[in-house]
Amino acid sequence: MPEISVKDQLKKLIDLQKIDGEIYELKQVLEEKPKIVEELKNEFEAGKAQLHELEEKLKLVQLARKEKELDLQAKEDQITKYNTQLNEIKTNKEYTAKVKEIEGLKADKSLIEEKILVSYDEAEAVNAEIEKEKTVVSEEEKKFQNKKQEVDAEVKTVEARIKELEGQRASFTDIDPNIKARYERLLQHKNGLAIVPVAAGNSCGGCHMNVTHQTINQIKMNEELIVCEMCQRILYVEDEGY
Repeated sequence: MPEISVKDQLKKLIDLQKIDGEIYELKQVLEEKPKIVEELKNEFEAGKAQLHELEEKLKLVQLARKEKELDLQAKEDQITKYNTQLNEIKTNKEYTAKVKEIEGLKADKSLIEEKILVSYDEAEAVNAEIEKEKTVVSEEEKKFQNKKQEVDAEVKTVEARIKELEGQRASFTDIDPNIKARYERLLQHKNGLAIVPVAAGNSCGGCHMNVTHQTINQIKMNEELIVCEMCQRILYVEDEGY
């Protein structure tokens, strides 16, 4: 097979770079899309955690109220018991002492009743927060699920396109192995951009550093691959028929 000229090699690398450039960009999309879904999932999970905290808070409020109700019942039973005992007391001193105890129990009972009423208000407020958070969580879940479906569909489309491009890439079989290996290394280490044109103003199309007239003349001679002195990417001049 006849040796392919440097100019023809460059032309093939430029065509290959167009394919690889698109593949690189599509792979970036594949990396970024799941992050969007993950952020929405985190918001959804945070909402669920907040809802769980509120539900646990409500349980504690209800448990505390139950304990107060049991305490209230105990006070009422004790008041009933002491009232019964009043009928059996023989002396004024004992009677006065027992009445004082009953009054103390009634005062305690009144305080407990107030706390129970407060706990009902607190439970009502927490319940309102729970219902509000349920709505938020439901909306976040819908948003998450819808976005996930959308992203899954986009990912399939992107993956299909990458597969198609990789099929096209496989057809580039007549590039010099050493040149191809050099190109592949650059592609891997230079963000998917291995070969670039000399841009307007005589600068590297990759790193934008100045390209000397001498270097441009060397490129135009098509005797060897010329690279940017700064970024080492392969250079070509667009008006040279590539």
